[in-house]
Amino acid sequence: MAIMKLDISTTSDEFQRNRQAYEARIADLQARRAAATIGGPERARRLHKERKQLLPRERITALLDPGSPFLEFCQLAGEGLHDGVPPGGSIITGVGIVSGRACMIIANDATVKGGTYYGITCKKHVRAQRFAWQHRLPCITLVQSGGANLPDQPNIFPDEGQFGSIFYNQIRMSAEGIPQIAVVHGPSTAGGAYIPALCDETVIVRNQGAMFLGGPQLVYAATKEEVGVEALGGGEMHSRISGVTDHLAESDSHAIAITRDIVARLGDVPEQKWSISSPLPPRADPAEIYGLISADPKVPTNNRDVIARIVDDSEFHEFKPLYGETLITGFGRIMGFEIGILCNNGVLFSECALKATHFIDLCCKRKIPLLFMADVTGFMVGREAEEGGIAKNGAKMITAMASANVPKYTLIIGNAYGAGYLSMCGRAFRPNAMMMWPNGRSAIMGPDQAANTLAMVKDETHKREGTSWTESEREAYRAPVREEFEGFANAYNFARNTWCDMVIDPLETRNVMALLLDLAGRLPQKHTDFGVLRM
Repeated sequence: MAIMKLDISTTSDEFQRNRQAYEARIADLQARRAAATIGGPERARRLHKERKQLLPRERITALLDPGSPFLEFCQLAGEGLHDGVPPGGSIITGVGIVSGRACMIIANDATVKGGTYYGITCKKHVRAQRFAWQHRLPCITLVQSGGANLPDQPNIFPDEGQFGSIFYNQIRMSAEGIPQIAVVHGPSTAGGAYIPALCDETVIVRNQGAMFLGGPQLVYAATKEEVGVEALGGGEMHSRISGVTDHLAESDSHAIAITRDIVARLGDVPEQKWSISSPLPPRADPAEIYGLISADPKVPTNNRDVIARIVDDSEFHEFKPLYGETLITGFGRIMGFEIGILCNNGVLFSECALKATHFIDLCCKRKIPLLFMADVTGFMVGREAEEGGIAKNGAKMITAMASANVPKYTLIIGNAYGAGYLSMCGRAFRPNAMMMWPNGRSAIMGPDQAANTLAMVKDETHKREGTSWTESEREAYRAPVREEFEGFANAYNFARNTWCDMVIDPLETRNVMALLLDLAGRLPQKHTDFGVLRM
């Protein structure tokens, strides 16, 4: 493979300004993550400790193999959406190693509104399950939840992708032999009781865990029966009488030890099917990415320089380098894993789309996973582009991308607008994982383009009605449109709505990709049949 060109000026004023601006972005990312990590208010956390319970993240740490990573999903979900609900949406989800096996861990955070489910909680839980299903990962659910948050009923109850889908996913995964394990750490009501009841094996903590479809107050209101928590749904009752639970633990720590033992007896861990080279760091320092990305989103980045700081040894075998030059395609390795990379370096032309189609076909035939590094304002427009078949050729690229049955990953490293976002394996095309750098942004179109488009529509209205407006009035109309689109496109808006799986520091990219590729490399290979490629 060829070593990529590495000579950039790291001492220039522009590089230093860019780096300083990006370091501020990273500080902001870390502050947001810290807010998500704390959990609920200090009073609720103190009450947990007074009851001799581990906090949710302490439970996860105890469950994981010592020193192993935890790849957290949707950590910033719900940020700013509900008063008193910190980032995370009252649940923690992520992949970690338990007894030598990769598992999806889903932990209710009862320090946040009693671990009740908002609509965003459901979305996050379902997303974690779908990733687990796709990668055949056992699901371990650490349960302590009051069930549905009733005022948010429209976002919880009636539709696909909401609370009912959690049950559906559990059942279908279990039917396919994907283990479902639950640990009941505290009181769990209604839906919070069904989740462990639907698992293959369930552990409950004595005098602490409890599960019932209706709690003591609801039972009294409905039947006038007076019954305590333990008699109604405690660990002794469910382990000795109802048989709903399978293992009775004496404490959180004991329950976690039992769970680790269960996982240790799930059979052989699937073997890695890909050959993995010894990882090599890029020859160019990945930290230089901070200085490569302009502080001004309107100034493009030379993304060849970015790739050189992502791939092993800065080696990259570029495919069709002289054709469709604004889309970079080629083969490299990330932490030893072979990967096919498609990376924007400008607007998409017909030639780019044809090159992408050809390259995706090669990767599917060779069973090589795909990484889409999105930084694109869209496809070229205009008469010449239309006559050249931009719609037809763009459709080929989208068809190839959607049809590809190799693992696919999307990383938004800059702009990702309109059909450009979709063609680079946007969320609707179900990449195995979708990530954004803090400077990433995505929308139907860019803020200025949206403001200009809507202003032109207003211009036409004035013409029809024989009225006019001043340039200052026109700008006053454009400004809020621009602001709205800028807010929508922001990486953290995508994260809070679970439209991406995680916002990551560029310096985390190689390790995150290695973890994801290791999971995908343990799955059976799939054949790809392409949809019709219009000629």
